[in-house]
Amino acid sequence: MPPALPGEASFAASGTCITAQGENNAWIATGGTTTARILATRDGGDTWNAYDTPLVSNASAGGVSVAFRDGWNGVVGGGDLSVNTSADMATSNDGGQTWTLTNKPPLSGAIFCLAYARGMHRHEEWSGNDDDFNHFFDRTVVITAETEPNFDSGSAAWTPDEGHTWFTLPNVSGYWAVGFADPHDGWFVGNNGQILKISF
Repeated sequence: MPPALPGEASFAASGTCITAQGENNAWIATGGTTTARILATRDGGDTWNAYDTPLVSNASAGGVSVAFRDGWNGVVGGGDLSVNTSADMATSNDGGQTWTLTNKPPLSGAIFCLAYARGMHRHEEWSGNDDDFNHFFDRTVVITAETEPNFDSGSAAWTPDEGHTWFTLPNVSGYWAVGFADPHDGWFVGNNGQILKISF
């Protein structure tokens, strides 16, 4: 693997600092140093490359959560865990080699987790055209954030277009992670054993 930068690490947070897609693709988000990076493999881990992201990065900041909807298109989110004003998300359309900041997410704190609403796999429960249904939600991303010092009162938001436009999720607070099986079946989990279902 590429050598680590001084202080470089991956943040535990929601447990989504690493993601895999298909048989050979995987990405790891890092921070804790001068540059937040993505470590990427396209051959099942035999070789890795490191790519810079524009996310804020220092000893308490960087990429926290990463997700890809296919082998080329993905999002990474994070922020500075020591302040409540630096939530950032960036997109890539070349497998993680280059990244572009999205419009600012409408929440405080740092993004602890992000997930595509389409889920990891196609499902057959949809009674209409499965291709149309999945395509509609291809770029829908849900994020959840937490705020210091106690990390128990962050908010959540979603975007239908990978960060161009944003919508808040009122009264959704205190969740550390979110994941989807498909657009009908997603869940937030968080403080005090909270579990909240979300459906599109």
